[in-house]
Amino acid sequence: MTITFNNRIKQLLTLVILIALVLVIVKSLHVFIPGILGAVTLYILSRENYFKLLYKQKWKPSLAAFFYILIYLLLFGIPIYLAVTLLSPKIEAALSNPTATIDALKNIAIVVQQKVGYTFISEKNIAAALSRVANTLPGFLNSTANLVTNLAIMLFLLYHMLVNAKKMELTLYKAIPLKDENVDLLAREGKKVVKANALGLPIIAIIQGITATIGYIIFGVPDWGLWGFLTGVCAFIPVVGTMIIWIPLVIYLFAIGQNNMAIGLLLYSIIVTGNIDYIARITIMKKMGDVHPIITILGVIVGFNLFGFIGLIFGPLIINYTLVLFKIYMNEYVEESKNEEVPVK
Repeated sequence: MTITFNNRIKQLLTLVILIALVLVIVKSLHVFIPGILGAVTLYILSRENYFKLLYKQKWKPSLAAFFYILIYLLLFGIPIYLAVTLLSPKIEAALSNPTATIDALKNIAIVVQQKVGYTFISEKNIAAALSRVANTLPGFLNSTANLVTNLAIMLFLLYHMLVNAKKMELTLYKAIPLKDENVDLLAREGKKVVKANALGLPIIAIIQGITATIGYIIFGVPDWGLWGFLTGVCAFIPVVGTMIIWIPLVIYLFAIGQNNMAIGLLLYSIIVTGNIDYIARITIMKKMGDVHPIITILGVIVGFNLFGFIGLIFGPLIINYTLVLFKIYMNEYVEESKNEEVPVK
């Protein structure tokens, strides 16, 4: 009895030390958490077909892992290339003649205020806004560097996770202190939610980008390709989403005197683009992973606040895992003790 008790104490102390060390590591590497979570996401997406390459096609683990790294480099490289191609000319034009850009923005603000009949932007406000933009540029450059670093870490970790997949999964399976069926339940739920969000969110963004682009073409928005691409990117952002793009475009059309086009784009964006987002988000998530709409919506909000864009995938997973762990807790610790008849007072 004493030996068992001492072993339990040693086990508890070891777990406490282990958890403390993990927290220290997480705190030190918090900047790279998106890259780590991204590697986990890509591993879950790649796992099934990766094992097929190993056991059916007889590929070597290193070759199969490198093959997936090349695939993801292409998948990430294409949108980055589009962003650089579409945005570079605009950024260069704005930086080469900042005075003209500022004057154009001032003229638009003046016209809008005249039409509305209310002054909501003064010279002082414009100067303050420009100052804030200038102050955020270093932070933006730093964020870009962090993004590139996280992408590199993500692909590096993914390679080693794939090469050591069998050993890694066996270790995790042994380490989780739950019944085998509950460990399998966790694995199934994680795979389901990650696949639904990791594949569903880009599909939704593409659908919204295409839908918005059609509206921009119909209502005469200049550079409709650029704005359609940016609308698709902003579709990832919860709550405000595509409004970040189409509201300023509506204001711009009003400012240049295209009132009918502005009203048309406003109605199109509210009725078509907005509802496409809702319908696609609910139906695709439901079909791909049978994920409840409430889990999707709450998860996106929670995840975005915690982890940024990668949180759009892991937010719903956190909500779903909370429900699954509650179910496991009831199954392992509560239901058995409740089998006896409840006493009546």
